Order: sequence, then structure tokens, then C-alpha cells
Amino acid sequence: MEYAEIVLSVRSLVEYVFSSGSLEPGFRSGAAMVEGTRIHQHIQKQYKEGDRKEVYLKTEIAHEGLIFMIDGRCDGLLTGEDGSVTVEEIKSTAGPLDPAFEGREVHWAQAYMYAYMICLAQELTSIEVKLTYVRRGGEEQRSLYRQLSKEELITFAVDTVAKYAPYAQLMVRHEAQKEASIRGLSFPFAEYRQGQRHFAAAVYKSVTEGVNLFAQAPTGIGKTMSTLFPALKALGEGKAAGLFYLTAKTVNRFAAQEAIAMLLKGGLHVHAITLTAKEKACFRDEGLCTKDFCPFADGYYDRINNALLDMLEHETLMTQDVIARYAKRHQVCPFEFSLDAAYACDAVICDYNYIYDPRISLKRLPEERKKKTVLLVDEAHNLVDRGREMYSASLAKAPFLSLQRQYKTVNRSLGVAAKAVNAFFIALRKRCSEEGAGEWTMYPEELPALLESFAAEAELELLSPSPISLVVQEGGEDGEGGLLDTYYAVQGMLRTFKTYDERYVTYAEVQRGDVVLKLFNLDPSFLLQQMGKSYRSQIFFSATLSPLSFYRDMIGAGEEDYSLSVPSPFHKEQWQVSVLPVSTRYRDRADSLLPLSDALKGLVSRKGNYLVFFPSYVYLQNVYEIFADKYPEVPTLVQSSGMSEPEREQFLSSFRPDNPETLLGFAVLGGIFSEGVDLPGDRLNGVMVVGVGLPQVGLERNLLREYFQSRGKNGFDYAYVYPGMCKVLQAGGRLIRSENDSGSIVLADDRFLQYPYQQLLPGEWRNYLVLA
Repeated sequence: MEYAEIVLSVRSLVEYVFSSGSLEPGFRSGAAMVEGTRIHQHIQKQYKEGDRKEVYLKTEIAHEGLIFMIDGRCDGLLTGEDGSVTVEEIKSTAGPLDPAFEGREVHWAQAYMYAYMICLAQELTSIEVKLTYVRRGGEEQRSLYRQLSKEELITFAVDTVAKYAPYAQLMVRHEAQKEASIRGLSFPFAEYRQGQRHFAAAVYKSVTEGVNLFAQAPTGIGKTMSTLFPALKALGEGKAAGLFYLTAKTVNRFAAQEAIAMLLKGGLHVHAITLTAKEKACFRDEGLCTKDFCPFADGYYDRINNALLDMLEHETLMTQDVIARYAKRHQVCPFEFSLDAAYACDAVICDYNYIYDPRISLKRLPEERKKKTVLLVDEAHNLVDRGREMYSASLAKAPFLSLQRQYKTVNRSLGVAAKAVNAFFIALRKRCSEEGAGEWTMYPEELPALLESFAAEAELELLSPSPISLVVQEGGEDGEGGLLDTYYAVQGMLRTFKTYDERYVTYAEVQRGDVVLKLFNLDPSFLLQQMGKSYRSQIFFSATLSPLSFYRDMIGAGEEDYSLSVPSPFHKEQWQVSVLPVSTRYRDRADSLLPLSDALKGLVSRKGNYLVFFPSYVYLQNVYEIFADKYPEVPTLVQSSGMSEPEREQFLSSFRPDNPETLLGFAVLGGIFSEGVDLPGDRLNGVMVVGVGLPQVGLERNLLREYFQSRGKNGFDYAYVYPGMCKVLQAGGRLIRSENDSGSIVLADDRFLQYPYQQLLPGEWRNYLVLA
């Protein structure tokens, strides 16, 4: 009989079969991993000669056409003076150890599986199982003991595998369907666009060779399908085991979903899932993610296996709506459900942070699977600033003063810890200049110990809330400045201390009476490289990876990584590009308002849909007021700050191909409508970009300028010019989306006629007309 092999770890096996109970607050995981390692090492140092630690074990168990290849490392293998053998499993816990506690079933199950393996390997008739719990901090320790026979352990192991088998059989059937479907999968369009086949071939080559690719591919070439299709082909040939399609914005995730849906219609069979932010996925508007506040958290692990089996059996593309439907059917938290399902899926569509952000990343993804997983990084130019954000950390004084007052009497230890951090900020304010700022090349050496003390007290309070915490939690008021948010911020700072090096700077600012301290990551390339190096291949692609040398530098390319620039598939005649040589520099903006208004009237002289992008809301509003007053006959739409999703959709839906009259939309450069928005054909006939997109001058941008200048780069280009021109090219890229599109672009700034801005324009834009 031919068996299908199922390779999995002891922990994965027992957690699937034996996990039970409710979702627990996420803050428990903050320090658990580091503290758990320390506790393991502390216990293992007590072992006598002849005892062994971290013993690798493996076994095979056959069951109904499957052969389970199970492995893992037991914490301790101890030998008694009489030759008896004990297997020890060590677990850390945050709460006090109840004398009546008999251990969690899932922890005993993990120890039993190790005991089973040892009994077989050493031909023992029985073995002692020791389950040791240690409270974090190490002040409490308790060991539980059970003696089991070989026969009992064999029965246990066989039963455990039998309970896992339905899931394994489902996945085996799915794997066979997937491989057959990918072998027969054809490119979903009648023909490739110009340059698209070359791009897809480069993706396939990079994946099969296990290297990264930096690809600048123009808007309209079909980048989503050009990356997904070859990556899936490589997956079907066993070159990869799965893929993540990573985006910075929701609209790009919808594009990836649509591409996969098209491939599914063409015969593809994969499990694909889209991960949605927790606040968008949640069924409830308030309350904590605990069994006391949420019925979908209460008993989650008792229902999750049936929910997973149900959805994976009946669905292929799991969107937010699909996940919500099954989550309601099985009464499980939709966000946690989506994460658990993601580990079983072939393709995951999600935000960058699930891979690159150490606070959020999918930590249960096994290293072996990572080595076979491909990352498709859409709009990769966004990863530079997002990386800086992920690897930086900041704290403000105000929350600690508030917590000091709140807990002064109800939890004196927490109040004292918060007071100590508040005192640090008082001293820090005195170290700032008269202008209220300070800058250092190291973080304050006294701060880590203060924050560790606060975090320890905060965690105890969150686990066993005092009356004041319960009042705050029940009212749903633990928002910004509350204990939970402050705890998270402290954990982020403690984590950043460990990565702090010459690529960081520390600065403080006094803001409206508050004091803010930030560990600012200047160069994210090293940490992005570290987070991504476990994966088989990373495909970084965008229409605006220009200059490629800058993005290779900032994202962390290796010497072996490929670069590719795909020429535009469109003809330069499709664009009518002109430059309006007006100064949009801050000091000259008042003088530019009337010329810009008149130029906009010229742009919309032909009936159609038009967009104009401004570097700020204030500038936008100033031009809009003059334009609306002078040309009231032109219908207009204005982007406002903080638009809801329905408002955004309504804004875009107004750009109809059958508009009976001209429409001019006013939007912000670098905002929600200047990237990732698709308005093909007559939905958009012209674009004006006002300014060269330079980020606002400020402390952080100037720190970046100084940092790169000191390292032999052009600091102004790195901090200002390249990020700015990226926004310009993205906004202009909204216009031509297919071979049949045409339209006008007006670049409103005299700097577009100068170096380096002129050189950074796409080749097809450089045959421009200078407007009088």
C-alpha cells in the first residue's frame, strides 16, 4: 500500500488535537518567549551528569493510508540512580500557581508524545512523565508527575494521530488537486502585453533559483498577474510550497484577490486567503478580546478545528466576507480564525507587517516552510518608509503620569513603576534644548530597566485586574494612554533596544507640554533583510522603483539578487505631457494659486474626467477656492482628510466613463487616490501633478539627510527627492492603464525642467511641451 507522508512537529500535532478553552489576551505573549527561554535554561542547569536537554526525537505512525512523520525536542531526559527514565516538559506561566492545578491537557499531551518516542527508541516498558510549571520571574515552581506504561503511550499516540487524520486527509486530497490544476494552468489572457512575458519569466527564474528580484514594471503591464502566475507555476513544480502576496494598501489586496479569482475560474485549485486588520474583521464594536467580554473568544479552541475543516473543505478563495460567514456559523473570532486558516493556505494576501514587522508577524510559520515560501511584495517602494515605521519605537510622558495617578492607591507597585518612568521623562525634558528638542546616537542607558519593571507590573495587573482596571475595561475606555496600549508601547520600545545600532538615532521633542522620546530607524535595509532572509525568494515590484540603486540599497539587496526594468508597453503618443513652469515652493505658493487655477481650466477644456494632486490639504483648499469662484460651471469633487471607505468609493465611482459633463477631482499627492487606484479608459482623461512631491521639511527628514550624507550618499536625494518623485510618478500613473487609454498630464513645477527631477521622469514623459 502506498502511503502519503504527513510531516509535522509534536507541538503542531498536540496543539491541533488538544488545544481547548478560550482566547486569552494577546499581551501574554509580549515577554513570554524570551522569559520562557530563560526559564528553560534555568531549570536545565539543575540537571545532573548523565541528564540530557533538548533531545531530538522522531517517529513514524501509519494510519489509514497516511504515514505521520513526527519530530520534536523534549526539554529534558533524566536518568535515575536506579536506571529509571523521566521525560520532562517545562512550561512558563504568568499567573500564580494554584496548588489544585493538575496541568493543561495540551501540555501533558506534548510530554506523552515525547515519552512514547523514548519508550520505542529505548525499548522501555514504562516511563515517568514530569510536567514542570514555572511562574515568570522564577519565584514559583511546581512539578507534576505521572507514570505511564508503553502500552498506554502507544494507545495515546495512535488515538492522537487518528484525531488529526481528518485534517491530514483533507490536505492530502487538496494537494493532489492543486498540483494537477497548476500543471494544466494556462495564462488567463489571450496574449501577454509587451514586456509582460519577460517580467513573468524573471519572476519564475528568481523563484526557482531562490534569489530575490527587484523589478520596475510600468503601470498597466499587469504586474499582479505577472508575479502570481509564474510563482504558482513554480509552486506546482515543487520549487516552492506557498506564497504571500504583500501589499501596503487595501486596494492592492483586492487586485490580488481578483487575479486569483480569475485563475480559479481557469481551473486553478488552491487555498487562498486575505487577512484583514483586526478592527475591520471584528464582529463587536467594543470590549476586550476575552471570554468575559466576547462570545466569539469564549471557547474558541473548542470550536476552531471544525470551523477550519468546514471552510477548507468547501472554499478556495477566502475573502473577508467568506471568513465572516464561517466564523459566525461556528461562533469563532473572525480575526483569529483567519490567522489559523492562513497557516493551512497555499496563498496568503496580506499587509507587509505580517512578514516584516516583528510585533505582528506570523510567528507560528515553521522555518522549514519559510524556506519554501515566496514573497511577492507589491508597490515595494512603500516598504522603505513602512520599514522605518516598523523598526522605530516611541513613548510619551503623559500616559505614565496618568497611570501613576490611577494606580497610586489600588496597585502601589504599578503606580511606583509608572512614577519612575514619568520621572525619567521629567529629567529628559531638562536635557532638551531651549527649542524643546534633543538628539543622541544612543538610547538612555537607564531606560530599559525602568521599562522592564513597568512591563512586569503592568502584565500582572492585566492578568489580575484591580477594581479600577475592571471599570476602565468594562467601559471600553482602555484606549490611547490606557494601561494596555502603554504596555504594548513599552514592549515595542524594549524590542527596539535589541536591534538598536548605528542605523538608529534617538531624539526627544517637547510637544504641547508632553515629552516624546523616539528610537528612530534611519536605514531599515538590514532589518528588512534579516526578516526576509528565511524565505525562498522575494519579488519586489513597483512602477516606481526609480532609481533602482536607491531601492536596492534601502530594502537590502544582496549581490546575487536580480534587477529588472521593464519598458512601458504603451506608446509615447498616448500621453500628452506638458510642464507648467510655476514655482510651487512653499514661499511662492500664494503667487501660484491663480496660474494653477487657469491651467486647470485649460486642462478640463475638453469634456472628460480629471484629477489634480496637491502636496497638502491646505494648498489644495487654497487653489480650489479660487478655481470654484472663478470657474463655477466646472463640477468638482474634493478629497477630505479621514474619509471613510464608503466616502472613498463614492468619490471614485463619480469618475464614470459615461459622465454627461466634465468632472475635476481635487486630491492629495501621496494619498489614497494617488496610488493603487485603477480608472481605465474614459474614467480618467487627464491628470495634473502640482509640485515635485518633496516630503515636508522636518526633524526626521533632516536626520535622514544628515545620516546618508555622512555615508557618502546624496543625503538630500535620499531623504527628499527620491521619495517625492515616487509620489509624482504614482499619481501620473493613474492615467494610462491599457493600450487603448490616452490622456494629458500637466506637471506643474519649474523643477521638472531641472536636474535631477527631469532625469527621474519616465522616458515616455520626457517629450513634453512647456506651457507659457
